[in-house]
Amino acid sequence: MLVYAGLFLLDANPDLPRVIAERAGHGARVRLLFGDPSSEAVNQRGYEEGIGEGLPARIRISLTYLRELRHESGVEIRFHQTTLYNSIYRFDDDLLANVHTYGSPAPHSPVLHLRRAPGGRVFDHYMNSFERVWAKAVPAAEQQAGA
Repeated sequence: MLVYAGLFLLDANPDLPRVIAERAGHGARVRLLFGDPSSEAVNQRGYEEGIGEGLPARIRISLTYLRELRHESGVEIRFHQTTLYNSIYRFDDDLLANVHTYGSPAPHSPVLHLRRAPGGRVFDHYMNSFERVWAKAVPAAEQQAGA
């Protein structure tokens, strides 16, 4: 998952941390990327959406919901400082890309549903974007320890 806050997902699915822990316990690799609440990219997006400091607060709330996963084997949570043009949610061979629009919160923007298929360049294009952000991101635990 690549998001700034992704709070809607946790609000709508209160059992999600437990489900993630179960899946990780059965060998799934779970990678969660959240916006660094202290970054300029998050600050700018918050003001563009008209919620200002609300966006960093939403990120912190998401991390509070996920606190039980911090030491779960198979689960990695990182902070990024990237300007996001979309949020990415990948589940095996399915990918949801929430295409952000300027001045609107993510839930008010369209979502593309992609399936991995042989030669599926669009799916791979989004996953390459995820991997580039992942490579530059820092573990959330390190960032929080320094805050």
